[in-house]
Amino acid sequence: MDPRTIGGCLFTTLILLCIAFTGCTGTPPSQPATPPATTAPEVPVTIPTGSSDSTAEQAVTAANNRFAFDLYSQLGKGASADTNLFFSPFSISSALAITYEGAKGQTADEIRSVFYFPSDASAMRNGFSGLNAIINGGDPAYTLRTANALWAEKTCPFLSGYTTTAEQYYGAKVTNLDFKNQPEPSRLTINQWVEAQTNDKIKDLLQEGTIDPLTRLVITNAIYFKGDWVKQFDVNKTSDSDFRTGSGKTKKVPMMQRTDEDAIYRYAETGDLQLLAMPYEHESGRQLSMVILLPKGDSLAPVEASLESGTFRDLLQSTKSRQVEVYFPKFKLETKYDKLGGILAAMGMPTAFSDSADFSGMTGSKGLYISDVVHQAYVDVNEEGTEAAAATAVVMRLAAAPVDPEPIPVFRANHPFVFIIQDDESGAILFMGRIADPSPA
Repeated sequence: MDPRTIGGCLFTTLILLCIAFTGCTGTPPSQPATPPATTAPEVPVTIPTGSSDSTAEQAVTAANNRFAFDLYSQLGKGASADTNLFFSPFSISSALAITYEGAKGQTADEIRSVFYFPSDASAMRNGFSGLNAIINGGDPAYTLRTANALWAEKTCPFLSGYTTTAEQYYGAKVTNLDFKNQPEPSRLTINQWVEAQTNDKIKDLLQEGTIDPLTRLVITNAIYFKGDWVKQFDVNKTSDSDFRTGSGKTKKVPMMQRTDEDAIYRYAETGDLQLLAMPYEHESGRQLSMVILLPKGDSLAPVEASLESGTFRDLLQSTKSRQVEVYFPKFKLETKYDKLGGILAAMGMPTAFSDSADFSGMTGSKGLYISDVVHQAYVDVNEEGTEAAAATAVVMRLAAAPVDPEPIPVFRANHPFVFIIQDDESGAILFMGRIADPSPA
């Protein structure tokens, strides 16, 4: 089914992060290894039971959000003014957390510094375990899930302590593959898992040649989200409108709009920008929202220069529910960062990608290093909604809408903006990006 035909502001996000390790000088395991599967093995997410550790979850959330803004800034360096960005900081943090579990010495110190991981191992593990359980908790009104997996060369002896930790706290089970003798079938096996986790939306993520006989471990994370706006846009009111791109060009794009008195949103503004939070429909699960940061001028650069997790948190806390006239473009965006390793190295963890890397926590000896980090995403935003969403919105409006004699603010996203998808309760940033040119590619 084409996701664009399903109601709501349909937001479909597909992410996969792949980390391929090269090396391994240990002795082959005594137990027979599992040959590469001919079809993608089912790798379920293990959700640990027990009480939630809210302090640990808050620590991991804070770390994830700080990394999100750092990476956003790094991705924007050298990119043209019309370049759109989109990534999942949570996906990347999750995969690198599993990597960090096997790192030692300077390698570990650098990874921890870049990702702001808690120095206490228990806090980090419980934090990720708790957030994974929240994400996979389910809600009838939207689909949100994440999954991790380890793909290991069958002759490379990985320590049971490492693989047990990866499964217990990150839900990452190990599948043995024959990278040495069958790199291409192994690549296809991993790609099939990716397709299954993303409803067949991401195909052939790992290009031919990505896996070779020296590959020893591939760590994957996939995260998928599809949701409807609580307050849907009327498709009949969408019309082509001018959008000034990052380079100053004017293009016609389909612009959605809400100008009715029921358009109540969390809203805040400063002298430089407007912030709008548009919630997704939910029933029993967590509330998710898209938060848009729109500069009052045409240029996004001043907003980006001052953007960091602390100021973003303060802006969110200053929002109030009120009527807003909203003009927001439809857009569909696909991104792929197949050289993310170079960016992470530049951010402060070069050792992990060099011969000096120490991942002896994985195998008991040195020799492994990260050779590739691949991150891919897809997002589709439109206006369609459902009757249930509209009815739910009425109840929420009556509870939250204040009597506001002030002029109704106009939120007209006809120039570049930053957007963030977050879990409202924890504040965890799941997805982040910018739209500099929403016109079809």
